[in-house]
Amino acid sequence: MPEPLTFAVPKGRILDEALPVMEQAGVVPESAFHDKANRSLSFASESGDMRIIRVRAFDVATFVAFGAAQAGIVGSDVVEEFQYSELYAPVDLDIGHCRLSIAEPKDADAASGHASHLRIATKYPNITSRWFEQHGIQAECIKLNGAMELAPSLGLAGRIVDLVSTGRTLKENGLVETDILMPVSARLIVNRAALKTESRVADLVERFRALSHKAAA
Repeated sequence: MPEPLTFAVPKGRILDEALPVMEQAGVVPESAFHDKANRSLSFASESGDMRIIRVRAFDVATFVAFGAAQAGIVGSDVVEEFQYSELYAPVDLDIGHCRLSIAEPKDADAASGHASHLRIATKYPNITSRWFEQHGIQAECIKLNGAMELAPSLGLAGRIVDLVSTGRTLKENGLVETDILMPVSARLIVNRAALKTESRVADLVERFRALSHKAAA
């Protein structure tokens, strides 16, 4: 029997929406996966032909890009941030919708919007730098992994770039959304080399793609 394929999924907001889609595609984690008290990172699938690992979203992309996992699900924000050459995102799963946006204090000086140099707190320094460069602005990006909304009030950065869904968290922290860098949705990602050499990966892509087409019909 061949080695199980490894399928990486992200902890957090996307996973709850991804599980029903995975099940329809035949990627069904063992029952222990759903036990909230279980801190394991690796699980078998019900069919036994797949290993499902549960890691941070940014790590999903890394595991797949370097071949430690053959496929996975992650937001398009992560795909765009890393732009790994070995990462291929063939299917938009049409779940996990949100947007990557710029926000600043609601009482910010209007003149600051025309500055040629800005300090931005973000988990996405690559996307942020590229976007501001395209708009003729030099952005100094300070990498934070959370609590982004605190950065302006504590003087760490004048603006933030972060994922926004309802905008409630921004409002609660006295921030307003000023621009959208990109819309975000969850994607099926695969390792390019594995796609070329492993027929099961190609089959997996087709199963998810069929679901995507069915949903769009």
